[in-house]
Amino acid sequence: MKTVTVALGERTYPILIEGGLLARAADHLAPLVGKRRIVIVTDENVRPHLATLQASLKTAGIASEAVVLAPGERTKSWATLEMLCDALLAFGVERGDHVVALGGGVIGDLVGFACAILKRGCRFVQVPTTLLAQVDSSVGGKTAINTRAGKNLIGAFHQPVLVLIDPDLLDTLPAREVAAGYAEVVKYGLIDDSAFFAWCEANGAALLAGDGDARAYAIAHAVSAKARIVAADEHETSGIRALLNLGHTFGHALEAEAGFDGTLIHGEAVAAGCELAFSFSAQYRDCSDGDVLRVRRHLRSVGLPDSLAATGVTASGATLVDHMRKDKKASAGRLPFLLAHGIGRTYLDGQVDLADVEAFLDAQPR
Repeated sequence: MKTVTVALGERTYPILIEGGLLARAADHLAPLVGKRRIVIVTDENVRPHLATLQASLKTAGIASEAVVLAPGERTKSWATLEMLCDALLAFGVERGDHVVALGGGVIGDLVGFACAILKRGCRFVQVPTTLLAQVDSSVGGKTAINTRAGKNLIGAFHQPVLVLIDPDLLDTLPAREVAAGYAEVVKYGLIDDSAFFAWCEANGAALLAGDGDARAYAIAHAVSAKARIVAADEHETSGIRALLNLGHTFGHALEAEAGFDGTLIHGEAVAAGCELAFSFSAQYRDCSDGDVLRVRRHLRSVGLPDSLAATGVTASGATLVDHMRKDKKASAGRLPFLLAHGIGRTYLDGQVDLADVEAFLDAQPR
């Protein structure tokens, strides 16, 4: 078992990574909950894993209840949040209880936010079942829902007390979902670890084909990187944690324009967003064309969108920039962008002219 610690003082928590961990989850939950009942929140796609978790809990003498939601990004809504909070209250969840988020990023974000506001804060455990959630969204305490105005605009920082990562769960995922999660893996190399990006170039195809060693290494490396950044800048106040948003400003605009209907899923939008960030950096800053080409080549080689055209989004630059203006990171009418001097050398640029972004996007092939 690999253990990564998110060091946050009294709120420090471990991330445990091991194949087959779901079937042994009670070994790690029992010390937290004793014999108190656990409420598990999951979605219809993950329902087959619910039985495994509940069987483990039952063996340890821990009772459980389940809330099963519809899958998909549209579940991160006001309506579902209200329904979930009502369900948790109906089950009698107290501050000292633990709610388990069993699912991908949608479930983790929604459950985390519900637990942040329920009785002014109750505890929750992340059990991520997708690669994207395992390497990114389950760690760090960012929780949120979507609104008509944009993605993740209503939310809170609320850390889990434990994260259990079972890489074997990826064997049941559609190939598209694994590839989408891989976009967040590559992101860590692009941010500040050119050696890890080179590892991705050499091993990404094997990871996506199911190589267990490659998956375990990538997950451990990614969560270790994120844990280090979160510990240094939990609430994204110093600018360090903002580096994790590489590809997301462009990506969230693409997702919003696509309508969160599944035609463009989060990891695919992030992949295209990373390419756009590097391309913009080459055109308006000092990133080399060679590094842009490497990013495009690698994304294309693993079946991820390597350009705006590859996402299927045909909206104008003005429309996409309008989505960006609603970004939660906007301040005093300005929006900081994650740009790059090169692979492994990402930085926060607060002097980007949105007129340049609009012109840049209009010039991209559709």
